Formats: sequence, C-alpha cells, structure tokens
Amino acid sequence: MKYSFVIPIYNEQENLPELVKRLGQIGDRLDGRAEFILVNDGSRDRSLEMMREIHQRDPRFVYLSFARNFGHQIAVTAGLSFAQGQAVTVMDGDLQDPPELVLEMIDRWQAGYHVVYAQRTKRHRENPLKQFYAYVFYRLLKRLADVDIPTDTGDFCLMDRQVVNVLNAMPERNRYLRGLRAWIGFRQTSVQFERAARFAGDRKYTFRKSFSLALNGLVSFSRVPLRLATYTGLIAALLSVIMAILVLYWRLAQTNSPVTGFAAILIAVFFLGAVQLVSIGILGEYIGRIYEEVKGRPLYIVAETAGLERQDAAQYADVSEP
Repeated sequence: MKYSFVIPIYNEQENLPELVKRLGQIGDRLDGRAEFILVNDGSRDRSLEMMREIHQRDPRFVYLSFARNFGHQIAVTAGLSFAQGQAVTVMDGDLQDPPELVLEMIDRWQAGYHVVYAQRTKRHRENPLKQFYAYVFYRLLKRLADVDIPTDTGDFCLMDRQVVNVLNAMPERNRYLRGLRAWIGFRQTSVQFERAARFAGDRKYTFRKSFSLALNGLVSFSRVPLRLATYTGLIAALLSVIMAILVLYWRLAQTNSPVTGFAAILIAVFFLGAVQLVSIGILGEYIGRIYEEVKGRPLYIVAETAGLERQDAAQYADVSEP
C-alpha cells in the first residue's frame, strides 16, 4: 500500500456520495495502490449503512465504526493507527478540504518532505465572527506555544510513514494533532488553498466544540497559563502591600478619607477572590488532563470494521465481530 486517506465521518450522509466520487477519481490518478479509510464517529444518520454499500462497490474504501461518538481528534487517531500507506493523508468528510489538493501534496512529499500541511488563505461562506476568532486564536497559540505551530492550518495534511509511526506511538489522550504534528519535527512545508464552504449539511464543529479544541491546544502545548496565574498572584500580592500602606497612611493622616471605608474592603476582597478563582481554574485544566491520562482507558472502542487489518494496539478496545 502506497497511499492511505483517513476521513472521519460524523453524520455526513449528504456528502458521502460526492466525497467517494472525487476520492475515487483521485485514486485512479495515483501512481500506486491507495486505501480510503472512513471512520464512522458514532453517526446517527445513514452514514454507516452507506459505508457498507460503498465498500461492497469499491474495496478501496474501507471503514471502521465506533461504538459511540468519541470526537474528531480521536477519529483521526483511529484512522492513523489502521493506515498502511507510506504516505497518509488526513482530511475532513465535508469537502471543505478539496481532495484534488492531495496531488500537489504528493509532489511535495516525493520531493523529500515528511509533512505537507494545507494552509488556508481564505474561508468561504463562514461567519465573520468565527473567522475573527480563528485568526486571533492561531496567532495567540503560535506566540504562546512551546513549539512552532503554523497559523491557519487544520488537520488537512499528508504525512510520511515515519511521522505516522511516531504519532501512533504517542500515548496521550487529549490530542491536538496539528500541534503533535509540529512537535514531531522532520521536514515540513505547506500548500496554500482557499477553504470552500461545506458541500452539504450542517457544520459539526459548534462554537463550544471549537472553543474546547482551542483550549485543549493551548493547554497541551503551553505552560504560559500556569505562569500567568503565578504572575497574577505576585502582582496581586504587590498591590495588596501597596494598598495596605496607603490605607494605613489615610487612616493616620486623613481621618475623614472616604477610601478607607467599607467600599475599599469590598473591592479588595472581590479582586483577590477573582485572582484565586482564575488560578484554581487554570490549575484545574492541567490537573484534569493528568486525571484523564492516569485512568488508562482505551482511546476508542471499535464496533465494526470492513477491509482493515486488525491492529494489536493498546489504545482501543475491539468489540467487533471476528
């Protein structure tokens, strides 16, 4: 197997026919065998049924199905663990990631690059507020992260087998794959494209999911929030000392000063309380991730597969029929 395509699917029955058509056309133009791994992430529509039919018509399209919804990043992780190709492409199933761009990625891979990621230059038919949030987040993450994570890039990429093997060996549970991809290193380059609107259906990444992914990326690749809590505490302590000196001065020198009364006490209490709660919240984010790691549960549970070799991996539980 020379090429593998990993496509997470969640309620994409409207997009599957067009996706399969375009991927099939790309597969016919490749210079080696290809497999298209569809990962059903607990879809509640006809996606799984359609995957069965697609596999019967074209054995190049294989699939695995989760026992429930485990999330986009875990679905990509599962696909990578089953992929057999020397070059593995990750893309979404809503056709916002154009399959035709993979041919240019392959050219870069054959030129010696280990990771070729797609970098967005424009987003079509997206909420301006979402575009603004994305613009700010990627630049904030680039400035705060311990590794150089390229701006305006998602999971759409092509990776060499060496990179995929390293990713599969990483045991962490709270996965931010575009960050892990940058952390691994090797020779990396970009291809630029304009991100199209969804071909059909509703978007699956709500604001809450997008915010959760962004927070996960920030916490996973930066210790700045912890340092921020420390610095905020030091500043609050310094302000408290200054305030104590001023209040003592006003009490002794200006006995009728209004700033030494009940209002000043309330302001100080609320300020220090806010600092403490924010600091506890930041610590909670990191401690929660430690808790998730030490439990040691499988990353996902596979309920059904077709056309895939079984993997003896510790990151999932296989309850599919033999």
